[in-house]
Order: sequence, then C-alpha cells, then structure tokens
Amino acid sequence: MKKHATYADLVALPPHLVGEIIDGELIASPRPAASHALAASRLTIEIGGPFDRGKGGPGGWVILAEPELHIVDQVLVPDLAGWRRQSMPEVPDVAYFELAPDWLCEVLSPSTAKVDRARKMRHYAAAGVGHVWLVDPAATTLEIYRLDGEGWRLVQTYAGEVTIRPEPFDAVDLDLGSLWSR
Repeated sequence: MKKHATYADLVALPPHLVGEIIDGELIASPRPAASHALAASRLTIEIGGPFDRGKGGPGGWVILAEPELHIVDQVLVPDLAGWRRQSMPEVPDVAYFELAPDWLCEVLSPSTAKVDRARKMRHYAAAGVGHVWLVDPAATTLEIYRLDGEGWRLVQTYAGEVTIRPEPFDAVDLDLGSLWSR
C-alpha cells in the first residue's frame, strides 16, 4: 500500500520543483519551459491589467500567479487563479489559500497535461471553481470550461491568433496571439 504524502513531503522538495498533493500522492513537476512561462506571463498581463488593476477594464478581481491552494483535501498549484473581489476583498498574508478561486488557468505542458486534465479538473469542480481555462501553447489553443452542476461544460475552444472575449473576462478583448508570440 502506498503511503499518503504529507505537507512535510511537499515542503522538502528541492526549490526547482513545483509540488502538489493530489489524491494523497505527491506530484513534483519541474519549473515550466519557456513557451509555458511565456503564455502564463502574457495571460497575467492581458487579464491582470483590466481585471485586477482596473486599467482599461472593469477591475473587480484578484489575479495571482501560481497560488498554492488547499481545497477539497488537496494541495494544488494552478498556473493562474482569480478571485472576484466580492469573494476576496483583499489578499490575505498567508502561505496558501483555502478559499477556492472563481477562475483558474492551467497552461498545459507535455509533462503536466494529463494531471491537469484528468486529476486536477475534478477537484476544481468539487471545490466550486466557476471557470477553468486550459491553455496549450504547443497547439496554440484556449479551452474555456464553465462549472455546470458537478462537472464541466466546454463553452468554447479558441485557436491561433484571434481577438476574443472569453468568459468570465468578456468585458475586454483578449489578444490570444500574444500568448504564443515570441
């Protein structure tokens, strides 16, 4: 029988690894490759300005990169997460968050895509996350999922270099091509 991972196991990981505990198993992933980091960074800029900072958009959100989430008895680290200000009026000074985000984004890598899709998505649904975005830099796609009851409904898939208004950030344009351009 396999031993359940503990938070001490996660903390003991070398600093170059991102650790998560999913279904009692310690999952350790290397820091993302350049295309992954570029897509996540650009998405933070595209969404953070108008929604977190209110620059050129409505504001009303807190957007964070790689927050550690302790939700539904899991330790998960999405690439990006957002909380509506009604849910999180100010960012607490904590090491991890126990409040599930209203939106999150996973940037898919060959080494993480299976875990992101098959294992983490069901826990995000159980925690009540309203929207999940899956960004695939290799395929230049963005999949938008909305929580529908206890599971996910694919709302839309976008590809390439298009200007879109994806929910829940449909108040301003998002230049999808900026996530892939080097």
